Amino acid sequence: MSEIRPQRGLDEIRPYVPGKPIEEVKREYGLQDVIKLASNENPLGPSPKALAALEKALREVHLYPDGQGYYLRQAIADHLGVAPEQVIIGNGADGVIVQTCLAYLDEGDEVIVGQSSFPVYDIYTHVMRARLVKVPLKDYRLDLEGMVEAITDRTKIVFVCNPNNPTGTIVTRDEVEPFLAKVPDRVLVVFDEAYYEFVDSPEYPDTLQYVRKGRRNVMVMRTFSKVYGLAGLRLGYAVAHPDTLAPLWRVKEPFAVNRLAQVAGIAALEDGEFVRRSVEANREGRRYLYREFDRLGLFYVESHTNFVLVRVGPKAREVVERLLQHGVIVRPCTGYDLPEFLRITVGSPEQNARLIAALGEVLTEVG
Repeated sequence: MSEIRPQRGLDEIRPYVPGKPIEEVKREYGLQDVIKLASNENPLGPSPKALAALEKALREVHLYPDGQGYYLRQAIADHLGVAPEQVIIGNGADGVIVQTCLAYLDEGDEVIVGQSSFPVYDIYTHVMRARLVKVPLKDYRLDLEGMVEAITDRTKIVFVCNPNNPTGTIVTRDEVEPFLAKVPDRVLVVFDEAYYEFVDSPEYPDTLQYVRKGRRNVMVMRTFSKVYGLAGLRLGYAVAHPDTLAPLWRVKEPFAVNRLAQVAGIAALEDGEFVRRSVEANREGRRYLYREFDRLGLFYVESHTNFVLVRVGPKAREVVERLLQHGVIVRPCTGYDLPEFLRITVGSPEQNARLIAALGEVLTEVG
């Protein structure tokens, strides 16, 4: 008897596994109160201006959204000092990654990524039957020299996650400039800057300058999920030369970004005070976690994001399970090829204190 077969290559994909839902943890462990520090969500909640805009727009959800995202793209362009034609929006930054892979990858093409980086790059490279080339990190940072050396005649895309997820590290302006000078014009370099608002290093590169100058093989991706607190609405965007974005327009879903997300995104861009508070709260939270990890004798990687990568040792999986029993959800990093590490979101002061108390108990229990 014949059977329906999926496309070739799907066996190579490790599906993206998000953190357990809070309600599921409550049910499984009989808990009343659970905190989730696994998905890098904003502990302050969503932008108040975005919430107000959403309340006004709720009565219009019977209408299809603007498939071109005209007003949101104009708002993003004004915010960044680029032209609307240089902006495309997607169902989260993930959606833009999917569009980019669909638009540019043929079977047999190569995609270069960091060894421990955002796994969505890996998934859609395999979906397109392209070859994934992983370059090891150096000191938990992307190795741009190694990535450019890995380019071959078959290379089509290089994904540069900056800051990198899950390590929280950055590549600098002085590294990006010579890197781009060596990348052939036929290779698309995608700078994934989902966490860029949290970066306060003077060494962080201004990658948009390359787009403004007309460079066609540079794309910059960002999101509303993190600092603006709109993760549940799924809204991201990319900035690139219009000719570079043209293939993405051809493969995008007709209404990829819903009406509420577009309205909220426009309002969020006007909420500079909320961004400032979110960044400052995150900065203080990171400092607290650093102090406590030092006290617990744990190695961690200094982060430019709203999460911290911390090593808990070979029993990391057990630590994760025991933290669930305490009502604390964190992210194991086995899927990022860092099996002894956890990625922990910087939460509110109360959440951070609860995490540390639970982690201290668990580490004593597992020995």
